[in-house]
Amino acid sequence: MLYLFIGSTALSKAPGISAAGANPDVTPYTAPVDADLIRFGHSRVFKGVPVDPQGHPTPAIITRAAVLEAGIPVTVVQAGSWIAPSPPYVETGALPAGDPRLGPAVPDAVEIMESAAELARNVANGCKPSFVMVAESVPGGTTTALLVLRALGYREMVSSAGPENPVNLKEAVWVEASRRLGIGIGGLANDPLRVISELGDPMQAAVAGFVTTLPPETELVLAGGTQMLAVAALLRALGRRSGAWGKLPLVATTKYVQCDRNADFTALARSIGVETWAAPLDFSNSPHRGLAEYENGYVKEGAGAGGAVYYAERLGVAAGRVVERTNALYREMMNEKV
Repeated sequence: MLYLFIGSTALSKAPGISAAGANPDVTPYTAPVDADLIRFGHSRVFKGVPVDPQGHPTPAIITRAAVLEAGIPVTVVQAGSWIAPSPPYVETGALPAGDPRLGPAVPDAVEIMESAAELARNVANGCKPSFVMVAESVPGGTTTALLVLRALGYREMVSSAGPENPVNLKEAVWVEASRRLGIGIGGLANDPLRVISELGDPMQAAVAGFVTTLPPETELVLAGGTQMLAVAALLRALGRRSGAWGKLPLVATTKYVQCDRNADFTALARSIGVETWAAPLDFSNSPHRGLAEYENGYVKEGAGAGGAVYYAERLGVAAGRVVERTNALYREMMNEKV
C-alpha cells in the first residue's frame, strides 16, 4: 500500500519559497491536485492543467503512471492541506502549518501524531500489510525540512523543485525562526517533538506518528527527497529518545534529487544514517518539452514519484515502462498530438 500524506505550510505563500506556483494563491491547490491526478488522471479541485509556471507537470503524473502500470493501491491521508482532495481520504484533523518565523508552526503536533498513530493501528488490525510506502505532497516543504534538519544539527542543504535552489531565502527563514527560539544549529537535537511543533509541518508529524506505530515487522519505505530525509532525521531523534527504533527505513527518491548539484542529498543521507534508492528515470527522449526538461533539473520529485517507481519495480514493472506511460499520460493531459 502507498499512503500519500498531503499537507501545507504558510511558508509556501511566501514569494520565492515554493516552485509550485508563481501565484501564492495557487499553492494551496498543489497537494490536493496531486492526489486528484494520481487517482483520476486530472484535477477535480482546480480547473486547469497541473503544471508549474514554466509548463512542467507535477511529478504526480509519474506516480500515477507507476500506479497504473503496477496496480499499486493508494490511500490519501489529509494531513493539513489547505484544501481537501476529491478522492476518498483519511482525515487526521491537522491544520496547515503556521509561519515558524512568527510562532510555533505546528502547535498541535502531538495530537496529529496520535491521530496518525490510530490510522496505523487500524492498518495493523486490518489487512496487516507486509510492505508500506509513505509519500508526501507539501508545497514549501523543503523549507520546513531545512528548518527541522538545522534544529536537529544537520548542516547539509535541501533540494528544491527548480534548477535554481533559493538557498538564501531558505537560510533567511532559518535565521529568523532560530532567532525567535534563541537557538543555533542543533539547538533542539534532543527534543524532536518541539522541533516539529516549532519549525515543522503537519505532514512530518503525521508521518512520524504513523510509521512509529506500524508493527515492527512491516517493511517501510519513505518516498521522497530531502523532505523525507528530514522525516528520517526526526525518526532517528525520536528513536534515540525512546529506544524504539533500530534501522531507519529506506528513502526512495529520483535520480534528479540524488544528482542535484544545489543540494546535499547523498551527504545528508549519510549523516542521518539512512539508505537511499534513486529511480533511474530518463525523459531525455520525451517528445514533450515539459517532461524532457526534468533532465535539466526542473521539478525533480514529489508526490512519491521516485518511490512509486521503486514500488513498481518490486512488482516486476521496469522504470522504462513507467516512463512510457508517463509520456502517454502527459499527452492525454495536454491534449497533444505527436
